Amino acid sequence: MLGNEMLQVHYHAHLDVIVDGQQITVPEYIGIDENAQTITALHTHDTTGILHIEAAEDVPFKLGQAFTEWGQPLTGTQVGPVALGPDKALKLIVNGKEVGGDPAQYVLKAHDEVVVWVGAKDATPQVPSSYPFQPGL
Repeated sequence: MLGNEMLQVHYHAHLDVIVDGQQITVPEYIGIDENAQTITALHTHDTTGILHIEAAEDVPFKLGQAFTEWGQPLTGTQVGPVALGPDKALKLIVNGKEVGGDPAQYVLKAHDEVVVWVGAKDATPQVPSSYPFQPGL
């Protein structure tokens, strides 16, 4: 936890979490402790799903870090409180393309549209391929 935001490295990605067709709200203040007046380099300010990466140095920030700071697991068999049974699939879709491997290890990049999708194994995800970032973000 930092005492203030560091802006030497500053970019944003967008996170959508969709479980069985339902959009899950990414909470505000992930990585921010208002009482202690501290903040982590990867955090949220509101419920838009925008992940703020504001750091003193350019190190890889991974999707799993956002979930850890959220207090939710992200594994090949569980997304938050949702455990994947034999009839469910977890797909990581970034900028409209499915990404293989461990979703927690995905390294976030500027203006990524990241979708963590959970649904029926035989379903085809209908997800956004981009996010309309405001100018300057």
